[in-house]
Amino acid sequence: MEADLTQHGGERYRSLSLWWDLLPGSLVLRAPLPGNVDVDVAVVGGGFTGLWTAYYLALADPALRVAVIERDVVGFGASGRNGGWCSALFAASEEKLDRVAGPGAGVAMRHAMAATVDEVGRATAEEGIACRFAKGGTVVLARTPAQLARTRAEVDHARSIGVGEDDLRLLSAAEAVAQVGATDVLGGTFTPHCAAVDPARLVRGLAEAAERRGVAVYERTPAMAIAPGVVETSRGTVTATTVVRATEGYTPTLRGEERTLAPVYSLMIATEPLPDHFWAEAGLADRQTFSDHRHLVIYGQRTADGRLAFGGRGAPYHFGSSVQPRFDRDTGVHDALAATLVQLFPALADVAITHRWGGPLGIARDWFPSVGIDRRSGLAWAGGYVGDGVSTTNLAGRTLADLVLERTSELTSLPWVGHTWPKWEPEPLRYLGINAGLALAGRADRAEERAGRQTWHAKVLGKLVGG
Repeated sequence: MEADLTQHGGERYRSLSLWWDLLPGSLVLRAPLPGNVDVDVAVVGGGFTGLWTAYYLALADPALRVAVIERDVVGFGASGRNGGWCSALFAASEEKLDRVAGPGAGVAMRHAMAATVDEVGRATAEEGIACRFAKGGTVVLARTPAQLARTRAEVDHARSIGVGEDDLRLLSAAEAVAQVGATDVLGGTFTPHCAAVDPARLVRGLAEAAERRGVAVYERTPAMAIAPGVVETSRGTVTATTVVRATEGYTPTLRGEERTLAPVYSLMIATEPLPDHFWAEAGLADRQTFSDHRHLVIYGQRTADGRLAFGGRGAPYHFGSSVQPRFDRDTGVHDALAATLVQLFPALADVAITHRWGGPLGIARDWFPSVGIDRRSGLAWAGGYVGDGVSTTNLAGRTLADLVLERTSELTSLPWVGHTWPKWEPEPLRYLGINAGLALAGRADRAEERAGRQTWHAKVLGKLVGG
């Protein structure tokens, strides 16, 4: 049974992000868990990971009883608030994957991620999900000499491990500016393996597609703890043969999972719709996603309705892995993002910023995303995407479907399957370490601008993050 969200504080949901605000029609609220239920597979988390998992399970076995348990509403978390990059980016490097899983693991993961971008496009088209999928690729600009050196080193390294021009191309300054008309551009790279999407339309449409396949989706049902065969919620107990944890940045809210993933906030802004004469200079004609080679990550896209949606890191980690609605907005960080956007595109100096928002993403202690299942307990998991989850969640969902159904496939042999994370340090070490890393990234960028070359800050940061 569904009710109009406007009768239940619907404006709160509209304000979650630009993407939520632009959702067409009336927003609907699904019923919560009606009490104790028994299913074959209980999925905890109504974001991309949980919904892709439920969707592919229902496709593979229509008789399977699958339930998704969501603490608020579908897409409330990062799935409805992110930058809309459906990319082939994976947080762990190919070298790290090879070290952990053996030679060839990194190449296999690279190919799987590139194919996943196209799978998201195929699946959304097949299900009629109008998420404004536009595969325009990604341009990463080099705007300082140090960034240009990193750009060239990245391409040289890519060639050394077999990545060709079709997958990653070095751009001259003129070629880069022709795609992204930003200031101070010295060069860049281009990869075709990324699509810009409207993530809220994608996650809401995916929930409807899963429901059409027979999946039960329960909203407003906070899960308090997960155990073998059991999900304890505020609305009742779900018993299941398999329990999938798909909670990403909200994982620390589960009892016993406080140190599994760290919730680190990424914040965004969006402009008003921009005129044609701006786009004639700024480019992004194919809705390429864009970034640059600074250390403190920024990311942007040209939206389907002609805005710039732009985000970045820099918001602090909060003590005790706390996740609170008030952390979604940080005036200092949002103002810094607006200033950075004007530095990139000075014509935006007098343009209105219509939306400011943010939310937590999940980071594992070793910066290594993981998906897996414990056969003895029936507990499965996926997450730790470090902000690259729009596509990786699809790969996770397909992989979890194979694992739950005990099907051996190319997906189940990928190097992230079964990876176990080290726990984050207890507080206050976690608080001090994460915020020191965030501060160091900002200092590295400022030091490079002054020195015109990479400094010791960047070298230390690289060791902290790991390769």
